[in-house]
Amino acid sequence: MTLESIVKSSELFFGWYSLFYILVYIILAVSSFLEIKKYYINKYFLHKDVIIKSNNALGVSIIAPAFNEGFTIISNVKSLLSQEYPRFEVIIVNDGSTDDTLEKLISEFSLVKVDFFYIEKIITQPVKGHYRSTNPIYNKLLVVDKENGKSKADASNAGINSSKYSLFICTDVDCILRRDTTAMLVKPFIESEKKVIAAGAALRISNSCTFKEGMLYESHYPDNFFARFQELEYIRSFVFGRMAWSKLNGLLLVSGGLGIFDKDTVIEVGGYWHKSLGEDLELVTRMRKLMHEKKIDFEIKYIPESLCWTEVPSDGEVFLRQRVRWARGLIQTLFLHRKLFFNPKYKNTGLIVFPYYVFCEFVVPILEVVGLIFIFLDLFFFGINIPFLVIISVAVYCFYILITLISIFLDQMIHKQYSNLKEVAKLIVMVFIEPFIYHPINIYASLKGYLHFFLQKEKKWGVMSRKGFKTAN
Repeated sequence: MTLESIVKSSELFFGWYSLFYILVYIILAVSSFLEIKKYYINKYFLHKDVIIKSNNALGVSIIAPAFNEGFTIISNVKSLLSQEYPRFEVIIVNDGSTDDTLEKLISEFSLVKVDFFYIEKIITQPVKGHYRSTNPIYNKLLVVDKENGKSKADASNAGINSSKYSLFICTDVDCILRRDTTAMLVKPFIESEKKVIAAGAALRISNSCTFKEGMLYESHYPDNFFARFQELEYIRSFVFGRMAWSKLNGLLLVSGGLGIFDKDTVIEVGGYWHKSLGEDLELVTRMRKLMHEKKIDFEIKYIPESLCWTEVPSDGEVFLRQRVRWARGLIQTLFLHRKLFFNPKYKNTGLIVFPYYVFCEFVVPILEVVGLIFIFLDLFFFGINIPFLVIISVAVYCFYILITLISIFLDQMIHKQYSNLKEVAKLIVMVFIEPFIYHPINIYASLKGYLHFFLQKEKKWGVMSRKGFKTAN
């Protein structure tokens, strides 16, 4: 077989693969639109105010790990405590902080160490103590002090062990939650006839936004280079991708920034895996696997509303480190649960969802680079059909733009997120340049993450430097 025939055959393969990829995203686009439409038609059948005022509301534990968060810990905890919900607790897990995080918590909330009946249902690093407030205003607050586990997973597991309610929300201590977040996340557990094991909602980027008394005061499009592209990425991912998979009951990822889970199911699968670099993806995979093995009809739901604001990396080095970790977490999870792949025992998880993550998430960065290599080989040595190449490239680019613009349109129609049209215009401009600037950076990060996995390079979480939230006077 000659090099020319290999190149030509490869180009034919990439052409068919591109058509397959486009078809998949058309299906996801239609599914997303139908699910969003269904959500807003049914939104007021069970109004959140009914849940908020109910005497029989499901109890919810809000768990937020904290490591060296002294800069913002007080305002963030107060934000979590401001939830409008009748039965909840806030559990802050101090994961061996080396700064003044614990000292600030003790001082601000009048905390004292208490005797606590702690059952280690999920094994974690040793817990040194539990703290409660002597001030009745903060009676919903519990602080868990533990030795550092070198991962959010270990801290989250300690929070799960310490929680008293059957549902728990896992979030980050730097996140700002809408005050009705708990009520909104609980709704799927009440409304569904199936067993709901988890639910999530859209996250928004807090960079450049203004907050007042723990709530969003004014929303702005980020002014930072990396944050701008991430805003676009979040809109496409949460409004478009997650809602489509919610419609198909195929969610394999509930974001670590905001997700609610059935505690018994999480404990049964062993909690978060502390060695995972994508603990949120890996946990949901195990939960789905368990439900299929027990032959339980289940659901994982997503809510197309912005319930959480989180700070994203604004520094190139930190951003790359995060994306390398995400890519490594993806391949780690796919490899660990490879027996799901096209396994009919696991129904849609094995036959649709898992193959999608293999063919449309994991493989794509590799194919993009390999495809470019073959195009250049054909261009320089075998005389590629340039007009045909241009037509295909423009078609793929336009489809990519169309999908993103539809995501923005749906987002603005639902949320009306920005304070003026000028910011929406800036967002739309970024759509057209994203494939040439931001996308290649992500491809590089993904390939680097894959390489680290195969070389078994020591994992390093690194520290994300935070600038904190802008507050209104």
